[in-house]
Amino acid sequence: MILSAGIQALLLAFPALFSIVNPLAGAIIFNEVTLTQTHQDRAALARNVAVYSTMVMLVALWAGSYILSFFGISLNALRIAGGIVVSVRAYEMLSAPEAPVQRKEEQAASVERSGGDLSGYAFFPLTMPFTTGPGTIAVAVSLGTERPDGWLNALVFFTGASFAVLAMAIIIWISYTTSDRVAGVLGRSGRQVVSRMAAFLLLGIGVQIVLSGAIPVLHSALSP
Repeated sequence: MILSAGIQALLLAFPALFSIVNPLAGAIIFNEVTLTQTHQDRAALARNVAVYSTMVMLVALWAGSYILSFFGISLNALRIAGGIVVSVRAYEMLSAPEAPVQRKEEQAASVERSGGDLSGYAFFPLTMPFTTGPGTIAVAVSLGTERPDGWLNALVFFTGASFAVLAMAIIIWISYTTSDRVAGVLGRSGRQVVSRMAAFLLLGIGVQIVLSGAIPVLHSALSP
């Protein structure tokens, strides 16, 4: 039972994070930014970005919903608001899949122009907002609102979701380290296909989060 709940949390969190981060598309831009770097420098930079991304996602996942609850926002309100944010973000990605990629290109432009040693840019802007920006934080916070009642159930949920974060970080690290190969395999058309599939999946997850908050509210309002 506990293992099943943890696996369900992992299966909920991983596709949502993968869809919004889109490491494959990010790898193509990362490759362009780090063209002048050696393979060792590129691998070290990718590792740092993956570590920082893990920290950002874990803090948003574990503490985001509790911080908002501290200000008197109910859990169901958080779910509805977070689900709407995720759904709108997914719809934008589905309607214009190139827009998020173009935004990342603009964010990485300053890094590319700097040249030389890029290690100082690992956290900003390569981690935030290039890899794990406001959209990723909103998704992580929304996932945190899906925690069940009871400290044990919540712990199992957060553990499963944290494994999804770690898996996402590993994919970021591998994708960025091998970004030259990823860029060659995907190309422009492949990036569009991945973006649209990820956006559609994220839209479904956003709607599911909204329903998980709206159904209890409606049930409470309609019950005598």
